[in-house]
Amino acid sequence: MTAPTPPTDHLRGVLLLILVTAIWGSTFAVVKTLGETMSAPAVIAWRFVIATVALTPLVWATARRRPPTPAPPGRNLWHGGVLLGAWLIASYGTQTIALQTTSANRAAFFTALSVVMVPVWLAVGQRRRMPLTLWLALPLAVGGLALLSWEGGRLVIGDVWALGCAFTYAGYIVILERLAHRHAALPFTLVQLVVVSVLAAVWLLLSGEPLLPPPGSWWPLAYLGVAATAVTTLLQTVGQRRVSAAEASLIYALEPVTATIFSFLLLGERVGLRGALGGALVVVATVLSQRGTVDAPPHAETPAPQSE
Repeated sequence: MTAPTPPTDHLRGVLLLILVTAIWGSTFAVVKTLGETMSAPAVIAWRFVIATVALTPLVWATARRRPPTPAPPGRNLWHGGVLLGAWLIASYGTQTIALQTTSANRAAFFTALSVVMVPVWLAVGQRRRMPLTLWLALPLAVGGLALLSWEGGRLVIGDVWALGCAFTYAGYIVILERLAHRHAALPFTLVQLVVVSVLAAVWLLLSGEPLLPPPGSWWPLAYLGVAATAVTTLLQTVGQRRVSAAEASLIYALEPVTATIFSFLLLGERVGLRGALGGALVVVATVLSQRGTVDAPPHAETPAPQSE
């Protein structure tokens, strides 16, 4: 039987995950600012190259202390990494493109629907039963998005891309649930970063856009790569050792709220009464979607605890 987590360790884990959520929320404003001078593939390529460089020494040091054991059949590190990397670049690509034409706070609430879509993915794709709380969450989420769109004027193409981000990131989470327990967290994360870096570099070359960022873009890119990608991965891994998955999902539901705060502080974007009500409905829907669990089919494989 697993020993209970001491209160101080649990509090430390909660604070780490709140910090992770705040950093994630800040990225919407940063990416939108970078999108004014850089193309989407350039932002993604440089963000993930920097994250790869930042995370590699940690993975190397960990491997030296604990040499890896040969992977069992069907658990090839690169096979899973390429699959997840493809889903990951799809989600980051759609999000970055979305922020070129829609506001940062609005994109954050649209993207937050990925948490609601995950149990829907599981229910439809794996023929699991959807809990009542999820049935309640779906109309709330749709109503919240309607209010957000109503306040911001007509639906723009960026909103559609943001919904695409929610859909693809939900797919990433579902596949990650199936694959992550097969590999050590740090090397598996590094492989995904490498795959996204390569795919984004190919996308950038094919796009014909400038390869090098403008001089003033290096600090925001370093923040995205180091703090918002490499550091959050580490903090998330440490934090979720002390906090249950259910508690963690509730903390992550605050991401669009922190995104709205940073969008106001960094970009001057404001949310009116209708938008605030719509955002609140999305957050409530996100929380509700995690209150119940989707019943697994018989003989389903149960994954070990993991970080997103």
